[in-house]
Amino acid sequence: MRTALVTGASRGIGRATALRLAKDGFQVAVNYAREEAAAEEVVGLIGREGGRAFAVRADLGRQDDVHRLVERLSSETDRLDVLVNNAGIGRSSSIGQETPEDYDRLFAVNVKGLFFLTQRLLPLIPDGGRIVNITSGVTRIAFPEGIAYAMTKGAVQVFTLALAKELGPRGITVNNVAPGIIDTDTNADWLRGDPAAQAYAAGRHALNRIGHVDEIANAVAFAASPEASFITGTTIDATGGGNL
Repeated sequence: MRTALVTGASRGIGRATALRLAKDGFQVAVNYAREEAAAEEVVGLIGREGGRAFAVRADLGRQDDVHRLVERLSSETDRLDVLVNNAGIGRSSSIGQETPEDYDRLFAVNVKGLFFLTQRLLPLIPDGGRIVNITSGVTRIAFPEGIAYAMTKGAVQVFTLALAKELGPRGITVNNVAPGIIDTDTNADWLRGDPAAQAYAAGRHALNRIGHVDEIANAVAFAASPEASFITGTTIDATGGGNL
């Protein structure tokens, strides 16, 4: 059976992606950092639809956890057909507000964890495999209100370019999916229940609405599919025309 790992899959975009890939026939490793009950719910939903999934706890900001995640995955399967690097943390902070501790945590999870998890999983990825990295629409605009967060996603885009070049001879594609403002739990504090915030968010997109997690999952599923076999080293812009 084809296997996919989705990091940060207990909620939001990761959850939707795990459910979509299971629907497409993958056994899904559902990674989570803290929310065990939510991750097990995803596993249960997949199982009730006739799919296969298992939950794996790992905080990608901790290298020991990254190592344990690789070990667990290796014990469950001898191949990883799709790796979706979705786990990440966000922070809205200007350069004057940023602290060394928060900066280090952002880069530990969003960049270092992603980098070394991918490195250690490469032996499991077969020729023709897929790597999909979740970046952000903020990488193509000035975003001073979240400068360090934007920097982490810019680093991932550079990583994608280099890795696509290196793995191309093996037929492994490496692409980004860049969401816009999506209705997720991460954005709930400032977005949900606030009509003014919702109007502002919708207005940032050419389609004049907020995105849905399933729309990002659909983009990831395409990048992970055979139909995307000649697409690599690029970004699928899933921002609804953000900041055009």
